[in-house]
Amino acid sequence: MKKIIECIPNFSEGRDQHKITQIVEAIKSVPGILFLGVESDIAHNRSVVTFAGEPEDVLQAAFNGIKIAAQLIDLNKHKGEHPRMGATDVCPLVPLKGVKMEECVAYAEKLAEKVAKELEIPVYLYEKAARKPERENLADMRKGEYEGIKKEIGKNPSRKPDFGPAKLGKAGITAIGAREPLVAYNVNLNTPDLKIAKKIAKTIRGKDGGFKYVKALGFMLQDRGVAQVSMNLVNYKKSTVHHVFEAIKCEAQKYGVGILESEIVGLIPEKALFKAAKYYLQLNGFKNNQILEKSVQKQIEKSSPTLEDFLDQTASKSPVPGGGSVAALSGSLAAALCEMVCNLTLNNKKYAKVHKQIAGLLEKSGTLRKKLYLDIEADAESYAEVANVYRAKDKNGKINQNKLQEALKNAALSPLNIAKSSSTLLNLIPQISKIGNQNALSDCGVALHMAEASVKGAILNIEINLKQITDKTFKTKLEKEISSLSKIFN
Repeated sequence: MKKIIECIPNFSEGRDQHKITQIVEAIKSVPGILFLGVESDIAHNRSVVTFAGEPEDVLQAAFNGIKIAAQLIDLNKHKGEHPRMGATDVCPLVPLKGVKMEECVAYAEKLAEKVAKELEIPVYLYEKAARKPERENLADMRKGEYEGIKKEIGKNPSRKPDFGPAKLGKAGITAIGAREPLVAYNVNLNTPDLKIAKKIAKTIRGKDGGFKYVKALGFMLQDRGVAQVSMNLVNYKKSTVHHVFEAIKCEAQKYGVGILESEIVGLIPEKALFKAAKYYLQLNGFKNNQILEKSVQKQIEKSSPTLEDFLDQTASKSPVPGGGSVAALSGSLAAALCEMVCNLTLNNKKYAKVHKQIAGLLEKSGTLRKKLYLDIEADAESYAEVANVYRAKDKNGKINQNKLQEALKNAALSPLNIAKSSSTLLNLIPQISKIGNQNALSDCGVALHMAEASVKGAILNIEINLKQITDKTFKTKLEKEISSLSKIFN
């Protein structure tokens, strides 16, 4: 199973779009990263970036962002409503797929060590990665903010970082940790009275007796002239968005004010909104599969299995998909590599003289790739027909021989189509390698071997089916086809 983690670094810059863009581009520069979005707040002077991917890719992308932020952001000059202690204030890792929390903790430690060693930025480990109980809560650890920590870090033992130097530069100190998914949720009040927002925040936050899994602060949004209750719902299943909203609404009414609006910062799990919708609409018995887009997506996923699904099916005890489908996959991958080399050539002015020829080879390669891709399923279906005939015995336990022979012929013709397509591809590859981008010659070499494997694998599947076919004319015809295809290897 592919391992996926999410990363949500918070950068202390929400006003200078040029700086924000540079940080985002540094993150996106890592191949394989799934960039999920960025949200910037002028009043907070803070940007929240969200991305996901395989662990090592995510760690590199996070490091890139932290590095650029340290170059661009000076905490000595930074002003904003939100508490902060670093250019990259906080960088949490969240397990999404195939990753346990303990692994996420190890990844957090690895990133922290790299940041401290290569960038000389001190790091605190927090939440699940915390090495001390008092560092589990980010708010407690961030008390005093950049200015206060800078004065104490070399003197107060409790301020000593987990990694890096015991001193703060202009990039400050960064908190890196591992945690479960949370919801960053803000409620704006229709009043400029900051005291009211702070009182409401105190009432609803867990540490003061409110919702156990809610962290809340009151802020004044100077640019809008309204007070805000800013929250993190660290367990949105137990402290739900709608219950928190209703509690704030009731508290606000005590002070004679109302709610102007609420907002989600970053991403929110679907279940959180689903629960809110059920609550406010008072839906009875409503299920997730009643959502149109979810139902459609489910069917799309069923009809479009992933490569991981294909490998799992091939590895199972089921004979379908088998060697023929794998041969077709091998051929389609070879064709895809050919397309890549052609595209690399067309994108290079150095090869302008051969662009017309390459464009023709690109089109042919693309056609073969699509055909071979369809053959993956076609071969599996043809062999499934044979298996169905063997299963459909009559009451005397006998097999319908006419249906069996017809199914066996189809099962032989399917890999023949695969072999022919991959054989055609074998003729294209030398042409592409001769005039195509020479920096991609190794890709042409891999394509060649994959196409050869496709042809040879398909021939093996034709031969195994021919052994059971009784139609001599049909057998002779296919044996000639095999002989002709095999000549390319002589």
